[in-house]
Amino acid sequence: MSRLAARFASLKAAQRSAFIPFITAGDPTSALTEALLRALPAHGADIIELGVPFSDPMADGPAIQSSSLRALSGGMNLSKTLALVSGFRRHDAQTPLVLMGYYNPIHAYGVARFVADAAAAGVDGLITVDLPPEEDAGLRSAALAHGIDVVRLATPTSDENRLRTITKDASGFLYYVSVAGVTGTKEVAEDAVKAAIARVRKASPLPVAVGFGIKTAEQAARIARLADAVVVGSAIVTRIGAAHDEGRKDEDLLAHTLQFCRELAAAVHGARG
Repeated sequence: MSRLAARFASLKAAQRSAFIPFITAGDPTSALTEALLRALPAHGADIIELGVPFSDPMADGPAIQSSSLRALSGGMNLSKTLALVSGFRRHDAQTPLVLMGYYNPIHAYGVARFVADAAAAGVDGLITVDLPPEEDAGLRSAALAHGIDVVRLATPTSDENRLRTITKDASGFLYYVSVAGVTGTKEVAEDAVKAAIARVRKASPLPVAVGFGIKTAEQAARIARLADAVVVGSAIVTRIGAAHDEGRKDEDLLAHTLQFCRELAAAVHGARG
C-alpha cells in the first residue's frame, strides 16, 4: 500500500479529515524549507504539498506567485526541490509528500529522468496543474510505473462528462478546486463545495481534498466536515512572505508559520468530533 493510501485509510478509520499544508520549495530559503518540512508532521500535517517554483504560475494568485519569485531568486529549481524531498525522507518515512507545480520544468528536466529521480527522492504524488487528463498519459504512465500517484484537479465548472474524464485513471486522491479562479483570491462557498464533493464522490471512490480558498482555521474546520482532506496554501505562504518582508530571523519565521499550521491542523482534526 502506498503512503498516500495508507494515510487516507488510517484517517478514515479515525473518522477525521487530513490537513495538507502547502509551502513553496525554497521560499524564502532552502534552509527554511528544510526546517519546515521536518517540523510540519509534528505540527499536524498529515500530508505535505510542496510547490515547485515556476516563473509563470498561471493558476496561482499573488501570494504563491510571490513565493515562487522569492524561491527562484534564491536559486531554487526542480533538482534542488527533489534534494529537499530526499533530505526530508532521511528523517520521515511515513508522511506522504506530493509535488505541485507546472509541466514546463518537468518537460525541461525530462519526464523519464524526473519520475525516476522523484521516486528515488521519496515523492508520493504529482499535481501538475496545467497538464489536462488528455495530455498526461506520458507522465502518468511513467509515474505509476515508479509508484507515484497522479492527482487530478476538478473545478466548479467540471460537469458530469468532464468528471468522468478527470477521474478515469486518476490515483492517490482528487483535488477539488473550491473556487473558480486562481489560488487565494476568493472565499469558499460552503454549500457549493458540499454539492460538488457529492458529485465528485459519485464519479470516483478516491478521497477528495479541497483547496484554493481556505484561509482560516474556522473555514478549514467547516470544509473538514465535508471533505477527506483540507489544503491550505496561500494563507501559509502569505505569512511566510510577510514575516520575511519584516526581516524576521529564520527561527522566528519558522515558529510563526508552524504555530499557524498547528492551529489549522487542530481545527481540521477536531472538526468531526
